Amino acid sequence: MNSPNTNRRSFITTLGAIAATPLLGRDYGPDAPPVRYPEPDVIALEPSFGKYKIGNTPIERLHTGMYWAEGPAWSGRGNYLVWSDIPKNVQHRWLQDDGGVTTIRNPSNYSNGNTFDREGRQISFEHGTRRVARYEPDGTVTVLADKYNGKPFNAPNDGAVHPDGSLWFTDPGYGSLGNYEGFKGELLLKEAVYRLDKSGKLEKVTDDIFKPNGLCFSPDYKNVYIADTGASHYPDAPKNIKVWDVDGSKLKNGREFASMKMFVDGEEVAGLADGIRCDRDGNIWSSAGWVGEGYDGVHIFSPEGQRIGQIKLPEICSNVCFGGPRRNRLFMTASRGLYAVYTEALGAHWC
Repeated sequence: MNSPNTNRRSFITTLGAIAATPLLGRDYGPDAPPVRYPEPDVIALEPSFGKYKIGNTPIERLHTGMYWAEGPAWSGRGNYLVWSDIPKNVQHRWLQDDGGVTTIRNPSNYSNGNTFDREGRQISFEHGTRRVARYEPDGTVTVLADKYNGKPFNAPNDGAVHPDGSLWFTDPGYGSLGNYEGFKGELLLKEAVYRLDKSGKLEKVTDDIFKPNGLCFSPDYKNVYIADTGASHYPDAPKNIKVWDVDGSKLKNGREFASMKMFVDGEEVAGLADGIRCDRDGNIWSSAGWVGEGYDGVHIFSPEGQRIGQIKLPEICSNVCFGGPRRNRLFMTASRGLYAVYTEALGAHWC
């Protein structure tokens, strides 16, 4: 597949008639009127989701002002959340103790996704440099990977660390399709998913997906889930989340895990999943967007792929992660805002 000479903003324009529908309802600002419990925008679509919904906790907007917020990751060692504002070329940090927000990296090489390894070191997937980088405790930067078979990556996007010490990541190329989220340039590799061994060996594990985006493992690491956002550029691409069985360093039995189609006000619509995370019970919490009110936010799927719950947000949700000292708070980056809500679900992994 060769990507057309378009970018994510083109896709926004294409869906503008739907996604630009004004949201005239709830105000999430600091002076907003109170919302009566239970939180009306955390919705159980199936009875099985009821156990994860807390009756007396709200959706909060913790920060706003970004252009495209992405890549939330929780530092269990530092007790803070880090996330990217890709177009502004910065990374922010939200502190658990006082809710303060600071800019921790400027420039950030147009980083998208972030995660932490088992030693507490931050790993970022950078559009601008087309690389995967690790920030060391002494402030230096280690380049973990920047090319495959001698060719530069398209623009690494998101990833996760495996207990065997390997790092798995996606390379859909959005940051090289324009100058808003990186630097416009040719995509020299087919969009794919990679595994970087702790020894430094890099291998492509699959390219059987149009544009691999968010990635997470099941609680037992026997499966890997990957969101496909290929519909942003490929008309025939399905709007779904795929799943593979993990067999050591290989993947097998790739298949659709869940479709992003659903009915809103009696009409079947389909947006895109982006960032995804798994809870300890094996449910997948997926960002969702590009449709509009009643759809955009977070969709929760059972281990069997059934949509069981929904969190509605007033903006397009780009990514999610579980965090907080007990790993029971869901953080959500959504367009210009950072949101959070407590749940009875516990994140399967720290990042």
